[in-house]
Amino acid sequence: MIKKTDIHLHLAPERRLGDSGMWMSSAEEMIPHLKALGIEKGIVLSAGENTDGLMCSNREALAIHQAFPQVYGYMCNIDEMAVGVYDILAYYKNEGAVGIGELTVNRRIDHPLIQAVFAAGQKLKLPITFHMSPEEGYSYGIVDEPGLPLLEKALSDYPDAVFVGHSPAFWIEISGDAPKEKEARNQWGKGPVAPGGRVVELFERYPNLYGDLSANSAGQAVMREPDFGLEFLERFSDRLLFGTDMLNTDMVFPLGAWLEDMVKEGKLSRKTYEKIVCGNAKRVYGV
Repeated sequence: MIKKTDIHLHLAPERRLGDSGMWMSSAEEMIPHLKALGIEKGIVLSAGENTDGLMCSNREALAIHQAFPQVYGYMCNIDEMAVGVYDILAYYKNEGAVGIGELTVNRRIDHPLIQAVFAAGQKLKLPITFHMSPEEGYSYGIVDEPGLPLLEKALSDYPDAVFVGHSPAFWIEISGDAPKEKEARNQWGKGPVAPGGRVVELFERYPNLYGDLSANSAGQAVMREPDFGLEFLERFSDRLLFGTDMLNTDMVFPLGAWLEDMVKEGKLSRKTYEKIVCGNAKRVYGV
């Protein structure tokens, strides 16, 4: 089976322990785990100029890339206190950053800081991976309302920016019966996918919307109704990117093995599989 590229990893230069007891692998110790999962290359995401809990900083992500350039690319990011958004992101692009992410600032999409990131991403040609939250002050991530109207406006206002959607509040909108309550919006989707999902509509209307297939939020979106998921993968095969969202070597997400099984069973075309697990990452991020 073709080797995968993981576009969503959280690692540190050295093993790191968080306040909750969660731990993050070092970049070096993660390499054998990636190989066991059939992952040849990965992209390390950043929290911004400073570390945020377990997430590494821009300089740490850059250091990982420099230490293991054949294995890891990296993304740069900004945090809520960032001053000079464009200059920060331009500096790291010059230092080899391949994207912006994971954007988690807990402000509405129409907030000036978030808009500044979008404008910089468009000008610098850095794809923007965002984590979405249902409400300011609740969880983390950029904020949109049910039905994703603010994301749609951003997709229209920044047509040359590449937006890479991620998180429960984004992927739950794949179904037309997506909930409107904040707690329910922040959970994985379950059961049959109802027609009329906003994620599907936005993929249809805006070629600059891409999908990050990492974590169980995306995995459940695709696997909750396999026939629908397979059709979605085939239909938007040029804009879906394999990832895991792993923090450490104890973590394994089921979508990677499921995709392999679908190809072996002839339910997913090999052409689509290759695009999703490595081809699109090479085209979008150059890794």
